[in-house]
Amino acid sequence: MLWPTQRLARAAGDPFRNRLPQSRLPRPFTVPYRQPPVALPVRSTADADYFRITMAPALVEIVPGLQTPMYAYNGTVPGPTFASTRGKPIVVRFVNTLPAKDEALGYDQWTSVHLHGSPSLPQFDGYASDITLPGQYKDYHYPNTPTARTLWYHDHGAHHTAENVYQGLFGMHKLRDPAEDALGLPTGEFDLPIVISDIMLQADGKVLFTLAEDNGMYGDIICVNGRPWPALKVKRRKYRFRVLNGSVSRSYNLSLSSGDSFQMIATDGGLMPSPQTVKSFRHSMGERYEIVVDFARYDPGKRIVLQNDSPKNNQKFPNIDVVMAFDVVDDAFDPSNNDVPSKLNPDHETMLLNESDAVKTRQVELIRTKGQWTVNRVTWQQIIDSNFKLTLARPEVGATEIWEVSTQGGGWFHPFHIHFVDFLVLSRNGQPAFAFERGPKDVMYVGENEKVRLLTRFDAPGKYMLHCHNAVHEDHDMMTQYEIVKNGVSVGNDPFSARAIDLPEATPL
Repeated sequence: MLWPTQRLARAAGDPFRNRLPQSRLPRPFTVPYRQPPVALPVRSTADADYFRITMAPALVEIVPGLQTPMYAYNGTVPGPTFASTRGKPIVVRFVNTLPAKDEALGYDQWTSVHLHGSPSLPQFDGYASDITLPGQYKDYHYPNTPTARTLWYHDHGAHHTAENVYQGLFGMHKLRDPAEDALGLPTGEFDLPIVISDIMLQADGKVLFTLAEDNGMYGDIICVNGRPWPALKVKRRKYRFRVLNGSVSRSYNLSLSSGDSFQMIATDGGLMPSPQTVKSFRHSMGERYEIVVDFARYDPGKRIVLQNDSPKNNQKFPNIDVVMAFDVVDDAFDPSNNDVPSKLNPDHETMLLNESDAVKTRQVELIRTKGQWTVNRVTWQQIIDSNFKLTLARPEVGATEIWEVSTQGGGWFHPFHIHFVDFLVLSRNGQPAFAFERGPKDVMYVGENEKVRLLTRFDAPGKYMLHCHNAVHEDHDMMTQYEIVKNGVSVGNDPFSARAIDLPEATPL
């Protein structure tokens, strides 16, 4: 059995010597906004929808007039957006037709697809070492059981997540349910994705990726849905924006150039109990926030910029302080679904957890030691070397626990993601959670020298990963695993129990 262990070596010399000059980059707001295409099923039954997604090289135009070779799901970056309904499962066949070796960076190619935010069984969760090689495919089963939320899917192959995601293997997945639909929130053309990513290109248009310091990879082009600094025409009403930070290493602090407030309505795990009025929010890699902006307050012709005040430990370049623009127009619009009620989802089970119900408190330290990023001084390579037996924790099915996650070692921030569960943020350094994160979460920004306390419950058995969502840190090697057990015993659901199959496809979907 193959356990992927190969890593990309650090670059020698000046890794940016071939960088595309700033003069070749488009001016912000000169490219129109566009949505990614919608994923369409190849077959539907009363019980499930079936999809086929191919991972393959593609030429993508990021800088106008320049073709960039990237990796893509069904030929687009980001990949197509899934639109699912709670209670109707889907099966997605991911087919790997990527080259056996990455031509530019020289690593052997493999993939593992993670639907981030889904309580998938371990064998369908994108376990990092459960890989699909070029010339193979795997069918992933997604239950679509949780409440409505914004999820995303991305590559999670061991030790090459950063390179694969940076080169295009990511996309959004929207899950709806009748309870959310009844709230009157903006929908249709007024419910839009903002998938933020950053990238750097070489002078010939190829992707520039380097691990010069293992701290991260920071691009000098900010993309929204794959387009550089786009402009969106907006009508004078409320819009719902699903904001995903799909960057490999860059975090953001987002606000409106007008200085006006907006309403935060949802976090990673779906709708908040009630909306929160904020003027900005800190956004780390992997997090999803849903905001509602009311453009009725602005005159036609007004331009509002979504701007970025970079948090600490981000590399800055010209125009990194802006993301996209909203240009207000006086066009007629449908006035329905133009509301934000005072109560959204007060009954979300995660938000009803009580700290007094916790049966255990665990300490999780995100720390760099001996040149590697680690979780409690453990790396994914040690997980591999233990034949996947080593675990950070073994909570019981049904148990509620407090996890205290810290970066007390100091010099970096880490977006910490726990697979399978949603959690409630109890406090940061003893202070209440920020207003914008008072909803169900699965990634939390753990800042420099911070301690964040979270509360969660483990509802079903299985072995899952937890890691920093700076994908460079994750690959080198800030990722480990935990296992939910029953009466102290492992109960099936092995991550390797549904392996990839060689092409040609043995069975139709």
